[in-house]
Amino acid sequence: MPLKETLQRIVSTLANKNDEIHNFIDMLNQTIRNVQVNSSKVIRELDEEFDALYSVLDEMKGTMANTIQQERAHKIQALHNQLSQCGSALESSEELLELAARTLNIMDPTEFSKAARQIKDRVTMASAFRISLKPSISDSMTHLMVDFSLERHALQALRFLPVPKAPEIDTAACLVADNCITVSWRMPEEDSRVDHFVLEYRKTNFDGFARVKDEQPWEVIDYIKDTEYTLSGLKFDKKYMNVRVQACNKAVAGEYSDPVTLETKAFLFNLDNTSSHLNLKVEDTYVEWEPTGGKGQEKVKGKENKGRSGAPSPKRTSIGTSPTAKGSRDRFTGESYTVLGDTTIESGQHYWEVRAQKDCKSYSVGVTYKNLGKFDQLGRTNSSWCIHINNWLQSTFSAKHNNKSKTLDIPIPDRIGVYCNFDGGQLMFYNANSKELLYAFRTKFTQPLLPGFMIWCGGLSVAKLQCSQVWDQGCKSFRSNTGKKRGSYCCKVSFSSFSAQI
Repeated sequence: MPLKETLQRIVSTLANKNDEIHNFIDMLNQTIRNVQVNSSKVIRELDEEFDALYSVLDEMKGTMANTIQQERAHKIQALHNQLSQCGSALESSEELLELAARTLNIMDPTEFSKAARQIKDRVTMASAFRISLKPSISDSMTHLMVDFSLERHALQALRFLPVPKAPEIDTAACLVADNCITVSWRMPEEDSRVDHFVLEYRKTNFDGFARVKDEQPWEVIDYIKDTEYTLSGLKFDKKYMNVRVQACNKAVAGEYSDPVTLETKAFLFNLDNTSSHLNLKVEDTYVEWEPTGGKGQEKVKGKENKGRSGAPSPKRTSIGTSPTAKGSRDRFTGESYTVLGDTTIESGQHYWEVRAQKDCKSYSVGVTYKNLGKFDQLGRTNSSWCIHINNWLQSTFSAKHNNKSKTLDIPIPDRIGVYCNFDGGQLMFYNANSKELLYAFRTKFTQPLLPGFMIWCGGLSVAKLQCSQVWDQGCKSFRSNTGKKRGSYCCKVSFSSFSAQI
């Protein structure tokens, strides 16, 4: 038998290796096809770039030649005008010379004197004495010459634009929490020509090498200017998320970073019926206060009721946490009408919601260490924190810890969001409808936590709903959309909880 098991393991290992090789062959074939397609695409783009360059040069040539022709026409026209003026002046001057020669032959002194005075006056006013004998326009056209030496050198030095190096995803700076993932990356060396980044992600159930077959296509987030991006509004319907990033300059995109797989399992818990108060009727999804001392348990949960005698139900645990030791502690008793969640919180960020009916008399919602005594109430010990609502006689709303109460002078919401950042030491309560922060505890959690609920005079129903939250940086605000509530009871608390860790 051991030999057969060994052979089975070897065969299984070989089968897995064959699957990896097939996957790698598919990837190589896909890469070959991509190289062929991308090289043809680059050649087409190169032709387009040079055609555009030729077009620009041809357009510039036409514009400059037109300027030279206009300058030539302007100069020639000016010189023709000057020639015309000189011709008119020369004709007038020759006419005066002929008249002067005839005057010199007049013998009569009186007529000679009269003609001489007329010639003198005309010569004085002759255009030949007023005209400039210097060309009005230079024949030089050198001011319209162009020195292309710098441009020629630039064109001769033209090279392919360097491809940006692949970014490196900083897994330590990545954050996965409450239906949002923050991906952070850096460049291996500074590159001032990087214009933007492209982030791609896809959901998967594999934590290893990315598969080519049977995988969802990459979803693209383009034109990211920063080296960090938050994907929000996600539904963690897969166990993992593959992410990769590429850097782009004005013309070319670099290689993708090595894909990083982030674990995105949700944190889901039930209520622990094995240690709840006997006056509470508990199922996985609801709890109801009963003054009959829990006799109604048999009506609702025949098999589960057997577990109340000490037989533990199957253990459930969140990511990186350990389950509670069911059946190993005393039941809550006295006036501690309490039930706890069945899954511990030892790290990470977690969120759930509580909905209460209007006629619910008194209930508390919060967290506690596992050492909460069977007579203890939430918020009255130094190991529990809660929000307490009392609708008996008059409504009161308060935050409690270590037997100290802080009255909250704000309206009581019908739905409360609970956010627990174990590592950051934060416990925050929100109005899940308006996103208003109701109260925040800040401390250092030193032991695993359990969600806690306490109810008196009424009933609490816990319904698991699909929930989508979006948390901003620092969890300063969030959006929550929940599905339909389940059932109808005197007092109802419906919650859904999600969390994930890298």
